[in-house]
Amino acid sequence: MRNMLMGAMLALFLAVPAWGDESIKEKGKEVGQAFKKAGKETGQAFKKGGKEVGQAFKEGGKEVGHAFKEGGREVGKGFKEMGKETGRETKEAGRSVGQWFRDAGRKTGEAFRQMGRDIRRFFKGE
Repeated sequence: MRNMLMGAMLALFLAVPAWGDESIKEKGKEVGQAFKKAGKETGQAFKKGGKEVGQAFKEGGKEVGHAFKEGGREVGKGFKEMGKETGRETKEAGRSVGQWFRDAGRKTGEAFRQMGRDIRRFFKGE
């Protein structure tokens, strides 16, 4: 890049004396203004390009964030459904355990009642 700039400057300075109607000072000034203008335009192009790149990153970030948000919702729904199913199964298991205790209590109570009847019959002589 530096060598190219030096070559362009050398070519301009060699061509300037060939234009006899204007002085070297004026031509040097024009060349300086041209470089200033080119630098300004290049800076503006970089600025615009930087804005576009920044906007692209911003949009990309929004899309990624949206995808994570949607994925999180789906995962949350999955956990919610899994929790509901587990709750139902636990409730059914709880009912089964409760039913077992009820049945065991009834059978135990019936066994004690029958034992009491048997004891009465024994002592009554039946």
